[in-house]
Amino acid sequence: MKLTQTVKKGGCAAKVPALILKEILSGIKFPPVIPGVEVDGSHFDDAAIFKINDETALVQTLDFFTPIVDSPADFGAIAAANALSDVYAMGGKPKTCMAILAAPLAVLDQKVIQEVLQGACDVITRSGSSLVGGHSIDDDTLKFGLSVTGTIHPQKLWTNQTAKVGDVLVLTKPLGTGTICAGIKRQELPEAEAAEAIASMKRINNAIDFLTPEELRAVHAATDVTGFGLAGHAFQLSLASGVSLKLSQSKLPVFKKTIACLEKGLLTKAHASNEAYTREKISFGAGVSSLERLVHFDPQTSGGLLLSVAPEVAAQVVGKLAENFPGTAAIGTVIPRESFHVFVD
Repeated sequence: MKLTQTVKKGGCAAKVPALILKEILSGIKFPPVIPGVEVDGSHFDDAAIFKINDETALVQTLDFFTPIVDSPADFGAIAAANALSDVYAMGGKPKTCMAILAAPLAVLDQKVIQEVLQGACDVITRSGSSLVGGHSIDDDTLKFGLSVTGTIHPQKLWTNQTAKVGDVLVLTKPLGTGTICAGIKRQELPEAEAAEAIASMKRINNAIDFLTPEELRAVHAATDVTGFGLAGHAFQLSLASGVSLKLSQSKLPVFKKTIACLEKGLLTKAHASNEAYTREKISFGAGVSSLERLVHFDPQTSGGLLLSVAPEVAAQVVGKLAENFPGTAAIGTVIPRESFHVFVD
């Protein structure tokens, strides 16, 4: 059974479009924010922060989706890495994970489910956290993910709200998982030819484990790039921080198959919804082609971290991370707020 053929949408491309999500949330009367909540969902940050005391805060998140690749073990590994990423994007360390599983038991062999769970467990083990339980239901389509709790010192957390003018923007993974996985789903790209992207999606975003305390302090803001694409997450960071971002198209890292897949028209519905979400927020220079623009709207699954780094240490941060995260690159700078949130030249 090819898992990608059992669902209409896969991975983070299956997210509710940002514009529709905002409309839904605008009609909700949320509970009051209780004391201890340092970060909630008001700025579309990656995870919630709850302060326990002056030394410890909890980082809480969850993420799940439908199959994005056909290999059950790879699907489980990608889903786990994607969920863990939200904790890393806040500068925290994951501690406990709980599985979220929906599976069509009447048609799906139990061995497939076991492989999904084992793939996830292998990634969780690499993160140094534990799988402590979860919840499962019998459903029409396979879905898997994790609820993750991590910890962080309250004074050391990263958010998308604190980018500073002059910072260098660093991206830790190449772009293009959306179009590449569309190629897999349409059976126009064998998984073997997508190995680079699959390996990247399985890689955990534990940048904090490779940076010194000085380098960690130089990261002023962070987010991970997932279903809303680079354009959507860059916009949200700029909006939350009250700045604009200037990106260099030529410096964007992409997978070897990204442009070829885009040229073939291997797109998802999220490409269009991400473009609609950022249409009035992003300005492309005359030299950026329509094909190159699609890279910004490509919905990433388990994409890289977008870090806003103090300029005096940005080069050493890039060098350090590039050793462990292939494709890491400085892609732009933070500038004062202008008419658009994001400029691409």
